[in-house]
Amino acid sequence: MSRVVRVVRAALAPLTRTRLFRGAGPILLPVAERVVRALTGGRAQVSGVLVPSLTLHTVGARTGELRASELMYTPDGTGCAIVAGTNFARGRHPAWTHNLIAHPEEQITVRGRRYAVVAERIDTDPDAREAAWKRIERQWPGYRTYERDSGRQVRLFRLRLVRELG
Repeated sequence: MSRVVRVVRAALAPLTRTRLFRGAGPILLPVAERVVRALTGGRAQVSGVLVPSLTLHTVGARTGELRASELMYTPDGTGCAIVAGTNFARGRHPAWTHNLIAHPEEQITVRGRRYAVVAERIDTDPDAREAAWKRIERQWPGYRTYERDSGRQVRLFRLRLVRELG
């Protein structure tokens, strides 16, 4: 990671913890992400400018409908991705976490390439949970503040790559 990216992340991270961002982010970012995804065929994401980002493709836990969620991820150092269900510090878990619990074998798109993955919860093991949060916060300083401010334990998942789908 370049020094410039680290400096920009450190400068922007506090802004993402403001009341304004937490109010506007859940409304504006999904729309912006859908537009950019459509324009680039999934090869680029708004959030991907500063952090590794992916699109998680899930099947709705209750509806069975296909869903797509743009998420920041943190490489875990073994070829897997860690994703955190922060939901902009809201009090409820994001729907995609319910979907992964119900259907752990799903797909992701990273830079226009689609992969089959298996999701494993890592928030049930305290040591693995702490290690994951430390890794996440090295990438995006203060990200765990979302968990403290939400009043709930954020669900953490490790997405293990199974194969590239093309």
